[in-house]
Amino acid sequence: MIKKEILLEAYSHMCDALYMAEIYDVNRPITKYVHSTSRGHEAIQLAVGMQLIECDYASPYYRDESMLMGMGLSPYELMLQLLAKADDPFSGGRSYYSHPSLNREGFPKMAHQSSATGMQVVPATGMAHGIAYLESQGILKDKRSPIVLCSLGDGSVTEGEVAEAWQMAVLKDLPIFYLVQDNGWGISASSDEMRAMDAYEYAAGFKGMKRMRVDGTDFMESWKAVEECMTYVRDKRKPVLLHAKVPLLGHHTSGVRKEWYRTDADLALSTYDDPRPKLRKILEDIGVEDQELIDIEKNAKDKIAQHFKLAVEAENPTPETLTLHEFAPTPVLEEAGEREPAKAEPVIMVDAALHAVDELMKKHPECLLYGQDVGARLGGVFREAATLAKKYGDNRVFNTPIQEAYIVGSTAGMSAVGAKPIVEIQFADYIWTGVNQLVVELSKSCYLTMGKYPVSTIIRVPVGAYGGGGPYHSSSVESTLLTIRGIKIAYPSTAADMKGLMKAAYYDPNPVVMLEHKGLYWSKNPGTEGAKTIEPDEHYVVPFGKARTVQVASKEMMDGGYSICVITYGMGVYWATAAAKKFPGSIEIIDLRTLNPIDEQAMYVATKRHGKCLVLTEEPLLNSFAESIAGRISKECFTYLDAPVQTLGAVDMPAIPLNEGLEKEMLPNAEKVAVAMEYLLNY
Repeated sequence: MIKKEILLEAYSHMCDALYMAEIYDVNRPITKYVHSTSRGHEAIQLAVGMQLIECDYASPYYRDESMLMGMGLSPYELMLQLLAKADDPFSGGRSYYSHPSLNREGFPKMAHQSSATGMQVVPATGMAHGIAYLESQGILKDKRSPIVLCSLGDGSVTEGEVAEAWQMAVLKDLPIFYLVQDNGWGISASSDEMRAMDAYEYAAGFKGMKRMRVDGTDFMESWKAVEECMTYVRDKRKPVLLHAKVPLLGHHTSGVRKEWYRTDADLALSTYDDPRPKLRKILEDIGVEDQELIDIEKNAKDKIAQHFKLAVEAENPTPETLTLHEFAPTPVLEEAGEREPAKAEPVIMVDAALHAVDELMKKHPECLLYGQDVGARLGGVFREAATLAKKYGDNRVFNTPIQEAYIVGSTAGMSAVGAKPIVEIQFADYIWTGVNQLVVELSKSCYLTMGKYPVSTIIRVPVGAYGGGGPYHSSSVESTLLTIRGIKIAYPSTAADMKGLMKAAYYDPNPVVMLEHKGLYWSKNPGTEGAKTIEPDEHYVVPFGKARTVQVASKEMMDGGYSICVITYGMGVYWATAAAKKFPGSIEIIDLRTLNPIDEQAMYVATKRHGKCLVLTEEPLLNSFAESIAGRISKECFTYLDAPVQTLGAVDMPAIPLNEGLEKEMLPNAEKVAVAMEYLLNY
């Protein structure tokens, strides 16, 4: 028998949920931001929320207000988020109602939660993956066997990213509890329109997933089922799915009202499964006096009215808070360590990266590496992870299935539990299925949690074209990635910078995408010998946002007005260096090294020094990053310019052809750069 005190607490929360929904609906001009309530879902949500413990992690979804109250959050705190107030404990007025992010003593931890249905399953599974990894290394700080709770609606289970997450959960035996709340609706679409099977039936295809069903309107049945699920995950360290059937008693959201798409008969039928009257009947049956229940109801109604009044009167965020927490502060602000130690040997870029990761893994047991084909058999298609799996074991360096969304999105969960992932997308052309997670989860996490959950990860992405790589192995993707706020992007062009930026990226608490030109990896392409450098020591770091001067112009040429600067990065450094040989003393070359943050000061100073500037990229030029920075240079340096800022990039085609002759025709090269230089010098 469940204790009477638990049943009374649950009933009180159900009353809170009822009166919250009512007061929100009555005050629609005030509760103007779109929100959902938990009406109909209260029993299963409270059974979960009241049984989670402090060491656990939770990833609720946008209808889980009752779950949050079961954890101990007050209606007032939820209302602060509902009304986008300054003291909203989750996001400071930045995110929607019931989108929690919490790192508070005595409560389960909740990382960033997006509105994209099904999206939370990948980061949540990443949290469980991180916990399992830390346990495997004996470095998990909490010894109470924490679990991860991931809550989602049944409609979202049709998302492909859910399949990626569940595949990894059973493949790796991860300690995660998937709660699927099935109310039969996905906005206005009914379940029979959207799916061939429910989540319980679908999960049968994931071998190793324990499955259970429960009547999510019956609190006692829900409590026992949740208790069984949590005990299983906590003891067995394996995943479980609980499918809870519930009614949708309220609107889908305040913006999509139930009367717009549901019949009167359907709405009337749903009320028979209201969890609150069912629990009231149980309490009456065990001898709770009717007056006590009436008092609970009255107290809840009065409390909700008082909390709502206080929340309405609470302060709004001030304009000054808008720009806070885009990034968490990085400790790497200056170049440190030795770039060219005595007696050190030259190293190629791919080995510099390998050595950097090796040194990081040796020093930091929380560091792990995963992606496609990076495991012991191959060590990466470019051998960029060679020897690491054999050295550090399959728990630390491992292959993933072909699932870029999981590779990228899981890092948000890994970071939230204290692991430090380095992951790899095999080719830039394959990153697009992972960009969903990069945009919605990783990039927004620090900002929307007010700095509580920055995502500390490195995402390695081989980029660039050479030697007939063709349309699916040759892309440059920086312009697209640079439209995403909240991530940092490095683009090294030498082995020394590769190592220094890799180390800086690891110690940066924010998500970093390392764009690594595979044509520079081995310095085998003619003209790229300069990418091979003396290997820096293990303490070497290069701060983000600091460009490198590759080559300077002579004073004589500058004084004579016959000099220009070239702003570039990656392979552009070597095209510019080769082309500059035709114009001795006339060319200054700036290697940006990082694209966000970017060293604008270096660009402007160089442009003002020469009065003429060429921005060089490998990407197709139209609407590119190169055109963007050319525009910034033109604006900032307008009165210093002796010629329009010039840009040079690839021909504006949808893909890079396989044929080497066509590839050469499309891409920049030293000869094309020399023509652009000559034009500017003689302008």
